[in-house]
Amino acid sequence: MTEVPVLYSFRRCPYAMRARMALAISGHNCRLREIILRDKPEEMLAASPKGTVPVLVLPNGHCLDESLDIVNWALDKNDPENWRGRTTAHANEIAALVKTFDTGFKHHLDRYKYASRYADADASYHRGEAVPYLKDLQCRLQTNQFLFGPQRGLADITIFPFVRQFSIADPNWFRDQPWADLHTWLDSLIDSDLFRAIMVKYPVWSTGDPEPLFAPFNA
Repeated sequence: MTEVPVLYSFRRCPYAMRARMALAISGHNCRLREIILRDKPEEMLAASPKGTVPVLVLPNGHCLDESLDIVNWALDKNDPENWRGRTTAHANEIAALVKTFDTGFKHHLDRYKYASRYADADASYHRGEAVPYLKDLQCRLQTNQFLFGPQRGLADITIFPFVRQFSIADPNWFRDQPWADLHTWLDSLIDSDLFRAIMVKYPVWSTGDPEPLFAPFNA
């Protein structure tokens, strides 16, 4: 039994990024076990046989292995920037938007960025199919600095890691698109102290290794 939760994470995974941001902003300590996806530790697979990150194992042994469940667990503990409260009136719209990016956009993102992993995937086609999702964000950001207001909130934190991943597949093409507000939004989140803090590199964990403390973020 551990005194604080154990977090299995992979630094570059967008699902893990949003979980780490919520955990960090909530001020909740956890023990970090950084993994590599091609060599998943047995302890992680015993806790969550589906083998994806992030995985948060609580002190009572309960396991959270969906990123949004971890986000909500962390914000239930503490939500200092009021990511959820400020946008209560838009809760259904935010949930629908996040689901859209987790399903449709993610489908095309994977086949655009990693086309060689999918039989007969046409990267250009899937890039084109992803564009309407990004145009929707651009439209939303023409009237607000963030997706649902002047401050970052739940929608921004949960969606932007996937937009970041899309942007780095072909940075020149992405920057050539007429999405000035989307570019500014993405840059502001990437350059934030919070994102920098959760992207610190840690050694890959193996059984018996020290577990670095993934400490709260102090703005």
